[in-house]
Amino acid sequence: MPSLRESLKVIDSDGHARDIDELLKPYLPEPYRSRRAPLLPRETFDRNLGGTLGHAGVKLEDRLSAMDTQQIDTAVLYPTSGLGIGRVREKDYSVALCRAYNDFISDYCKGSPRLKAVANLPVNDPEAATAELRRAVTKLGLCGGMLAAQAHNKNLGAKEFHRLYQEAEALDTPIAIHAFGGDEPGTDIFEQFIAIHTCGHPFPVLRQLTAMVFAGIPELFPKLRIGYLEIGCGWIPYWAERMDEEWEKRGKVEAPLCKKKPSEYLTGGKIYYGCEPEEKMMGYIVNEIGSETLMYASDYPHWDMTWPESASIVWAREDLSAEAKKNILSDNARRFYNLS
Repeated sequence: MPSLRESLKVIDSDGHARDIDELLKPYLPEPYRSRRAPLLPRETFDRNLGGTLGHAGVKLEDRLSAMDTQQIDTAVLYPTSGLGIGRVREKDYSVALCRAYNDFISDYCKGSPRLKAVANLPVNDPEAATAELRRAVTKLGLCGGMLAAQAHNKNLGAKEFHRLYQEAEALDTPIAIHAFGGDEPGTDIFEQFIAIHTCGHPFPVLRQLTAMVFAGIPELFPKLRIGYLEIGCGWIPYWAERMDEEWEKRGKVEAPLCKKKPSEYLTGGKIYYGCEPEEKMMGYIVNEIGSETLMYASDYPHWDMTWPESASIVWAREDLSAEAKKNILSDNARRFYNLS
C-alpha cells in the first residue's frame, strides 16, 4: 500500500501567473490594446535583485517542471502584475483589463489539467466584479475570484460588495483577498523596498479582514468561503484576540452585524488562510485553531518564494501530524476552491 506522501495530490493554493503585457494585449479590445503605456502602473523597485531571486516562470513547460521540483501536483494561479488592479481608476479600463487577464489565464490553464486559476475582479467597480465573477466561473471554468487588498479606497466590507458575495455563495465559489506588497498609505516613510514589502503584505489584508468581519460579511453570507492569502498564518491568534477585545466593548454599537466574537468567525471553518511551508508558527497555529483552514502556498515564481524545496518542507516537519499535513497540502485547498 502506498504511503500518504506517495498517494496524496499536493495542491498549491497560491501560485502566480506571469501576466506580462505582451501576453495580455491580444485579449484586450481597442482602444486599450493600442495604449503605449504599460497596461498597469508600474513601480521602479528591483524586486528580483537583477534576476538573482525568483524564476521567470512564463513558459508552460517551465512552470510544470518547477511544480515537479516543488512536489506540487496542482497549482491554483493568481495574477502578478494584476495584483495592482486597484491602481486603475478608470472603471471601464479596469473591467477590460480583468476580462483580458481572465481570458488569458483560462486559455493558459487549458495547457495542462494540473493548472487552475481564480479570476481577477475589478475591485473599483463592484457591480462589474459581480458580472465578471459569474462569467469567469460559468464560462471560463475559473475556480474563484480575487479582490485586491490595496491601492484603492474601497472597504471590502461595504454594502456595495454584497451582491458580489451573494453571487459567490450562489456559485459555490470562493473570494480571496490578496495583497501585492507594494506602495500603500504609510509606506511613504520608507526608502527601501525591504521595508515596504515587509509591511505591504500583512497590513492591507488585515485591514480588509477587519473591515469585513466587523461589517458582518461572514454573518450575512454564512456559506461564503473567504481566503486571506500571502500573509502567513502566525498572526491569527493575536489578531483574533485583539478584534475580540474591541468587539466586547464596542461591537453592539459600532459593529451590530458582527453577531459573534470575531474569533468565532476566524476559526469557524469558512475563512481560510494561506501558509508558507517554512513558517515557524504553523505547528502552534494548528494546535490553537486546528488544521482545517490552512492551505499550503508556494508563491512561485516570485522573488521571495522558497526554492527548490517547497512542499517537501511541510512533509519533513515534525510539529505537524499526518492528518494536518494532509489537510494543509491538499484537502483544504480542494474544499476551498471546490475542486473535484
